[in-house]
Amino acid sequence: MPALPVTAAARERHLQSHLWKVQGLQSLAASLYSGPDYQFMKRIIRPILYAFAAWIAATATAGQFKFPNQTFTVPDGFEVELVAPSSLAPRPVSGSFDDKGRLYVTDSSGSNEKPDKQLANPTHRVLRLEDTNGDGKFDKVTVFADKVMFPEGCLWYDGSVYVCAPPSIWKFTDTDGDGVADKREEWFQGKTLTGCANDLHGPYLGPDGYLYWTKGAFAEQTHVLGNGRTIKDKAAHIFRARPDGSDLDVVMSGGMDNPVEIAFTPEGEVLFTSTFIDFSQPGYRDGIAHAVYGGVFGKIHDVIEDGRVKRTGPEVLHPFYQAGPAAECALCRYESDVFGDDYRDNLFATSFNLRKVTRHILKPGGGTFTSTDSDFLVSDSTDFHPTGVLEDADGSLLVIDTGGWYKLCCPSSQLAKPDVLGAIYRVRKKGGNKVNDPRGGKIKWEELSPAELTKFLDDERPCIVTRAIHQLAKRKNESIPALSETLKKSKSMDARRNAVWALTQIDDPKARRAVYAVFPTGPNSYLSPDDSAARVAIYSIGLWRDANAIAAPMADDFWATVALSDATGSANSLMKRAAIEAYGRTGVKNEAVHRLLRMAQLGSLAPTLEHALIYALIELNEPNLTATGLTNSATRRVALIALDQMDNGGLKAEQVTSFLSSPDPELRKAAAWVASHHPAWGDALAGLFRDRLTAKNLSDADRAELENQLARFAGNEVIQSVIAEAFNAPATSAATRQLLLHAMAQTGLKAVPEAWPDAVRAALVEKDVAVVQAAIGAARVLGQVRNNTPDFTDVLQRIARDTSRPDD
Repeated sequence: MPALPVTAAARERHLQSHLWKVQGLQSLAASLYSGPDYQFMKRIIRPILYAFAAWIAATATAGQFKFPNQTFTVPDGFEVELVAPSSLAPRPVSGSFDDKGRLYVTDSSGSNEKPDKQLANPTHRVLRLEDTNGDGKFDKVTVFADKVMFPEGCLWYDGSVYVCAPPSIWKFTDTDGDGVADKREEWFQGKTLTGCANDLHGPYLGPDGYLYWTKGAFAEQTHVLGNGRTIKDKAAHIFRARPDGSDLDVVMSGGMDNPVEIAFTPEGEVLFTSTFIDFSQPGYRDGIAHAVYGGVFGKIHDVIEDGRVKRTGPEVLHPFYQAGPAAECALCRYESDVFGDDYRDNLFATSFNLRKVTRHILKPGGGTFTSTDSDFLVSDSTDFHPTGVLEDADGSLLVIDTGGWYKLCCPSSQLAKPDVLGAIYRVRKKGGNKVNDPRGGKIKWEELSPAELTKFLDDERPCIVTRAIHQLAKRKNESIPALSETLKKSKSMDARRNAVWALTQIDDPKARRAVYAVFPTGPNSYLSPDDSAARVAIYSIGLWRDANAIAAPMADDFWATVALSDATGSANSLMKRAAIEAYGRTGVKNEAVHRLLRMAQLGSLAPTLEHALIYALIELNEPNLTATGLTNSATRRVALIALDQMDNGGLKAEQVTSFLSSPDPELRKAAAWVASHHPAWGDALAGLFRDRLTAKNLSDADRAELENQLARFAGNEVIQSVIAEAFNAPATSAATRQLLLHAMAQTGLKAVPEAWPDAVRAALVEKDVAVVQAAIGAARVLGQVRNNTPDFTDVLQRIARDTSRPDD
């Protein structure tokens, strides 16, 4: 029963007075986790801080709803009800609705056995929950599929239920209508199963009709993509393929441990949750990111440093929402307006560790997004672990609590509690608009003509829109005339955008040409930067690698309008990025490379746009044309990186080493990164570093740059010798020896070079305090390297006993 509310004004004052406490406690807890791994801090103090922060937040915000084992807090005007108790779904993990409103739920058995043992004896299942009396609560359960391997995602699509159950994605189908799947198909083989079973999550249905899923484990997989390229690496990925399994593609790559769930904007931008994605600042860890096509995300890890993942520079992309050690998992975009116009297209995400559901309002900029973030639902129970959030057809929000069973590889769940069961809750807007026939059960879909189906493309009921798109796509070329007519005549942006989505799902050249109707033609044509249908059309051209779009009659007007000419102000950054991606995917080399390099000449680009441009050049794989960019100061950086990452880039050492001393710091950084993964260039680099180490009057900035470059190249045996020779040279100044020692301490080598320990020992006995301090730093690092580990004990003890030395 809900608690009696106090006035909204009083709650707001109370929240503001305590907000600093909540934020402070959460930040302190996050810093404890990301700091030294002290078990007491990790297991005792940190959970207490999080619990106290959650309690303050819960008591300081609006509407509280009490249940036997916990109290939920939601914004004023919302209410929470239990719709599936543990007696129906004991340990639910994820869910998906079918077109009749039945909810398919993956249900854990509570096992934390090692994954290989679970694979040999799978004990999990898929349940089908039904609301038979229409009261909004589920009252009937059927075991749709049993003996399922560790389930990590659930999608009902076109009559079947798809479940990621590592090492495979399974397709379950009920062919005889008895509510039980009698047909099991292995839809995708990931072929790896690691100790944490985070090899697969999903799948998720994109508006383009593709199925998307994530790979998280650092296990090597080999796949042949739809464009004929073979990938073989250990990185994390987002994959996609058509429902028939064809046209396998990679959306993004990364060094994160566990990308989990995917959601999509109305224009098809891919958003995802992930754990261990960002360690660039204290307190960072998990988050929500925009999976820009071809992007490589943190953390920095060997799996993205081994040369097998295409990169667009030394930096990686970062999440737009930093959650700390939250264990971000479920994600959905709210499509309805039942919660209010300000909630439409917001994201909702679940934080497994922090026991809450968060709300995120997206704002575009720089070819990507930022977000405004707030808590939406918070529990005061330490055993509330939300793993699913999804919108129901009536505009309410379902939250899936898996309970306390999960422990496998989770740093925050040190104690499995399989007896603490989960449940499913519904969040409603009080007095929200009632949606009539929300799933279209009264509509005779099979009897409608394509023209009649297009009338539903801007319906206010999201499920109706999705179903209309699906029906139009299923009828293939029969639907193309009606969809073309919608694009030409409809004044509804939603209808036009969704008509493009339907055409995108039709494999027919006529559907490709029909998409072009979105773009205005003629000397006075203008494409609004807010044209949602145009953004989807650009995406569609890129998805299908539609080279004919470049040669079509509308091409010149279209591409100029989309800002690949000098008129950069005519379109927004998201549209620019989509067009750049399309250029890279369509493969029209000469025209595309010239236009992309011309865009790079126009001035500095936001990081995401620069990434898209470089990645497009890499995909086009036209080294001769791209190399012309090395002669222009405005395009050198993008051309250099693209040539380095192309399969046939043909870069030579002399083309790169000259840039290592460029006055442009970004070009220097890019050149150093490129040269660092070409060990054969050691001889060419050696002369450059010898000259710089003996140069007079280097500025502080130059010295710092040289130090970083030496550290980056220290994996090269020739450069290791250069460092040792320079250190031992009689003419080397104390300042330069400090620089060399600092470089040694930054290398991250897996084996200590043979000549370095003696150089460090010699520095440790010098009289110059600054040199000794730098040598202690080098000794500390080199003494922890696993191979060829040197012993500095004796000389360090002499320093410690020498009372004439400074205390530090």
